[in-house]
Amino acid sequence: MTDKPLKTIDRVNRTLGKRHRAEKRFRLYGMLSIGFGLLCVLFLFTNIIGKGLNGFTYHFLELQVELDRETLEITDITNENQILAANYSGVVKRSVYEFFEAQGRKNKASARKLIATEGTGYILQGRLKENAEDLVDTQTTVWALVDDKVDFYLKRLGDPGEPGKHEFNEQQLQWIHEAVEAGKLKRKINWAFFNAGDSAHSEEAGIRGAVMGSFYLLLVTFCLSFPIGVSAAIYLEEYAPKNKWTDLIEVNINNLAAVPSIIFGLLGLAIFLAFFGLPRSTPLVGGFVLSLMTLPTIIISSRAAIKAVPPSIRQAAYGLGASKMQVTLHHVLPLAMPGMLTGTIIGLAQALGESAPLLMIGMAAFIPEIPAGVTDPATALPMQIFQWFRNADAGFNEKASAAILILLVFLIIMNALAVWARRRLERRW
Repeated sequence: MTDKPLKTIDRVNRTLGKRHRAEKRFRLYGMLSIGFGLLCVLFLFTNIIGKGLNGFTYHFLELQVELDRETLEITDITNENQILAANYSGVVKRSVYEFFEAQGRKNKASARKLIATEGTGYILQGRLKENAEDLVDTQTTVWALVDDKVDFYLKRLGDPGEPGKHEFNEQQLQWIHEAVEAGKLKRKINWAFFNAGDSAHSEEAGIRGAVMGSFYLLLVTFCLSFPIGVSAAIYLEEYAPKNKWTDLIEVNINNLAAVPSIIFGLLGLAIFLAFFGLPRSTPLVGGFVLSLMTLPTIIISSRAAIKAVPPSIRQAAYGLGASKMQVTLHHVLPLAMPGMLTGTIIGLAQALGESAPLLMIGMAAFIPEIPAGVTDPATALPMQIFQWFRNADAGFNEKASAAILILLVFLIIMNALAVWARRRLERRW
């Protein structure tokens, strides 16, 4: 007696359970992968936010400062040069000695180490530049910047091992805790972080110079890459003949989108700096380099947006007697603009976070001044973060983490703007 051959449905039923189990395993692996990725992102953001929030605040000591002419060494309060060159460190040190009641050479030296004399002097200098006539020969209250070691110690009070405590002697620790208990030493928002440029001292360093440098970089990049990229996309899609030369151009554009960014930096170094002799460390040159890097992204996204325009739009325009130029400019381009803007914003967001090309053209230099234009020496936010993390000072590491948060906020805003622009301007057929 022979077995009957199995029907197709019986064979399917035999393997159905096995296929269902395989599908469940596949879904489980996918969920585990997503969960692991989210866990890594959560850990990264927790670490950055935990360190970065400390960079937005700082400890200040309330001092009563006597701005007398003799100590300041000012003879003419209308002379701006004398105001700028005044002996601010002298009046700050005298106020510190009086506040801590420091007597003797050793105690005075210990008291001086608790205050950022130079940074506090800049605060007083700014006040006298605005209103010297009313402030000279009077007493004023100033929230003086403490030394970065004091700030580090106070921010970590209560942590195991009391980090930073070994930097101070018993007298200094007593002064610090007495000032905190008296309400004279407080933790406040450090507005200098947002308003100042870079500095050799972490308590005085800020991101304004880097933010302005990044702004001028993106301005030059947008003004160059957007019109060139959109024009190239229109030509390749609407006007270029389909032959081996246009195929070669398309292949090269796609390949350029995958080229490492540092190659564009080397190209900018060889062409813009070495050949044309443009000034180093300027947003103008940085914008040229980032434009080269951004162009492939804009061209590819713009071509995709043009291809997405229905052929019926073109045919209807031609049927009404429009020329090819009129069809392209009046119908195709407006309908493709949402996709073009989205690609441009994403390309600019990528350029905002780049540091390797800027490293090659000298934008990693220490530049404390705030740039006022595209030809002024400047640095960018990623390069500022890179420089601060290279410094062993804990204060710079905190500020670097805070600057990362600012950079992330800018990137999130730009990507959200791209999504909004696409949804706001997009037309459905």
